[in-house]
Amino acid sequence: MHWVFLSLAIVTEIMATTALKYADGFTRPIPTLTAITALALSMYLLSLTLRVLPVGVAYAIWAGVGIVLVSLIGVVVFSQRLDWPAVMGICLIVAGVLSINLFSNSTSH
Repeated sequence: MHWVFLSLAIVTEIMATTALKYADGFTRPIPTLTAITALALSMYLLSLTLRVLPVGVAYAIWAGVGIVLVSLIGVVVFSQRLDWPAVMGICLIVAGVLSINLFSNSTSH
């Protein structure tokens, strides 16, 4: 169940970060409330994963996957461009998250 909670924590964090873009510096009420609510929910769900996963592993996966997916949303939804160093950095993040999940014994409790 902890992987479900972590996945939902990632999804709600992505929702919060995307809503921040629409909140325009907290000047638009609905996106602002969406961002705050989604981030609070994300923190709660992340805290549930910490019952099983070590904090460093859970946070690395949460942040890493969030960074990659928010970057892709930036490209697709907001027409932002990623230069070569950004793409390389994202690839390193993906490699790190995969390494943790596929090869590390730190994910077991």
